[in-house]
Amino acid sequence: MNDPYKILIVDDSKLIRRAVSNIFKNQEKFQVVGEAGNGKEALELMPELNPDVVTLDINMPVMDGLTTLKHIMIKSPRPTVMLSSLTQEGSSVTFDALKYGAIDFIPKPSKTNGNSIGEQEQNIIKKVKLAAEVEIESVQYIRSVPKEKSNKRPGGNECKNIFVIGASEGGYGALLKIIPQIIPDFPAAFLVVIYADSKHVDAFADYLDSHSLIKVRRAKNGEEIKGSVCYLCSGEEYATVHSLGDKYNLQVNPSPFAGRRGSINMLMFSVAEVMGMRAAGVILSGTGDDGAEGLAEIIRAGGTAVVQDPKSCLYKKMARSALEVNKHALVVPDTRIASTISELNIESAVDSF
Repeated sequence: MNDPYKILIVDDSKLIRRAVSNIFKNQEKFQVVGEAGNGKEALELMPELNPDVVTLDINMPVMDGLTTLKHIMIKSPRPTVMLSSLTQEGSSVTFDALKYGAIDFIPKPSKTNGNSIGEQEQNIIKKVKLAAEVEIESVQYIRSVPKEKSNKRPGGNECKNIFVIGASEGGYGALLKIIPQIIPDFPAAFLVVIYADSKHVDAFADYLDSHSLIKVRRAKNGEEIKGSVCYLCSGEEYATVHSLGDKYNLQVNPSPFAGRRGSINMLMFSVAEVMGMRAAGVILSGTGDDGAEGLAEIIRAGGTAVVQDPKSCLYKKMARSALEVNKHALVVPDTRIASTISELNIESAVDSF
């Protein structure tokens, strides 16, 4: 049997620390090796305890969770799961935590969360296990440039290439390592499908836009696709690209099959048909196999396929499914996908793209 995953629990509430510790008490795959009441204590304990994964609260005295997270990622990166009443999907503080290097997030167990306490505890166990299995090289804080501090351009460049990026569970963190690193003078558009509720995709688009050098917006039906712009679609929508002379138009409609995944494949099929060898597909973290067939179609059209290295994925199934079908796809950790895109899309490569 492999050694159990060592966990450090960081929370200013002794009651919460005890409750979280009890969740893992009878789990053979886990061992709680320490507790800390604030970030300063946690940082002092980490060299001695060497935990495999950290659970981290946000609001704490002495040193708060986000400051602690930055220090962890600078001094001793390791998988960190934000466990806080503030880390709800779609909130800015959650996106901040993921940007600073957190692997995942989950609210503290509560009778008001909807699911039973037992279900919430099992979800915590699942997320901590998934985080512990992420390759340590992908655990890091990649700095982005806030909009007001950058020379960000408004977008609207000529669109010579289209990248379709598909993600589901675990996709927020990967996208936060990719989109903010795209420089604004690429003659390419980025069409992103992420499986999340539309209201959360709305919030994520706003957040990404404020932390990226290129323009990021929610995809809208009928709009012209421009270079140096990233368009976000929810998995609840079907998006396709259509050619209008030398321009490209985006069609976005509600998915007719609620609960059935296929939005990534559909978008990739349409981009392969319209763009041919000037299309590229990128598959990130997630469950299921959506995007595997679409990526194959992009390759058949002469385009390029990139798959996030499963070792760097929080949820590995979508990347592994894509690689089973597309064995010659480029396999890249999420921390290097932005630079890989840059190399694919430099001006000298446009003709051979």
